[in-house]
Amino acid sequence: MIRFLKYAFLFLLAAGLLAVALANRQIVTLSLLTPELETFSGWSWSLDVPLYFVAFGGVAVGLLIGFVWEWIRESKHRQEVAKRQNQVRSLKREVTKLKGEKNEGRDDVLALLEDQPRKAG
Repeated sequence: MIRFLKYAFLFLLAAGLLAVALANRQIVTLSLLTPELETFSGWSWSLDVPLYFVAFGGVAVGLLIGFVWEWIRESKHRQEVAKRQNQVRSLKREVTKLKGEKNEGRDDVLALLEDQPRKAG
């Protein structure tokens, strides 16, 4: 049922985007600089594209900027997680080493049984 709802939502989204694209097919000119700056600098760049391309491109650029912004913002959390994982690995190695030292020269089966946690009750 959930898969059907997901596909239905994606179909409706695609149909809506297609309707927007078909309704906004007129060609617009995108210019990098204003006409005044173009005459001042002697350099101009412009591109003729459909209006829906401008709208969808703006949404895509906004999403990209948001994802990058969040990735940068969360970097301190990723560093903290990596630090904690290194600490856990180090502590596990130390526990294994200490268990080996504690049980050195003893019977392996008895050492394993003594290392098991005791049940309460």
